[in-house]
Amino acid sequence: MTGILSAYKQVMKIFLIGFMGSGKTHWGRLLSQKLNIPFFDLDEQVVSHEGKSIAEIFAESGEEHFRLLEKDVMHIIAESHDSFVMACGGGTPCYFNNIEYMNQSGTTVWINTAIDTLFYRLMGEKEKRPLIKDLTDEQLRGFIGKKYADRKIYYEQADVVIDEEPVRLDFLIEKIFHA
Repeated sequence: MTGILSAYKQVMKIFLIGFMGSGKTHWGRLLSQKLNIPFFDLDEQVVSHEGKSIAEIFAESGEEHFRLLEKDVMHIIAESHDSFVMACGGGTPCYFNNIEYMNQSGTTVWINTAIDTLFYRLMGEKEKRPLIKDLTDEQLRGFIGKKYADRKIYYEQADVVIDEEPVRLDFLIEKIFHA
C-alpha cells in the first residue's frame, strides 16, 4: 500500500464529514499522519482565525455568522493547499453549498456513526459544544435524532461512506483510495 499512498498524497484533499462526536478529528489526525499530509480541524482553524472560541462566536454573533466564517476558512485552506485531511464541523456540509464545494475540491468521507454511539459520546462533551451545552440528556437524544435526520441528506452526498464500527484506519484508507 505504500506505493499507493505516495502516488496519491501529492494531490489529495480529504474532507471528513459526519455528526458531532463521530470521530472526524480523531480519524483525521491518524489519516494525515499515515498519508504524511497536513491535518486541519476546521473548528480549530475558525477559532484561530477569529481569536475567539466557538462558544464566544455563537454568543456574540450567532450561528449564521459562525457558518459564514466556517465556509470562508474552509475555502482559504482548500485553495491554498494541494493536499490535506480536514475534519469538518458536523453542520459544515449543510450550509452555503459546502457539500458541493467539497465534492468538487476533493474526496468527501462520511463517518456514519450510530445514533446511540453519538449520544453516549456527546453526553460527556456537552460543555465544549455550544449547540448542546444546555440540553438535558433526554433533550440531547432528541436533538441528535432531529439534527441527524436533517443533515443526513447532505452527508449522503459524500464520495465515501464509512459505516463500520469501530472504524479501522486501514479500512478507511482503502475506501478512500477506491472511491
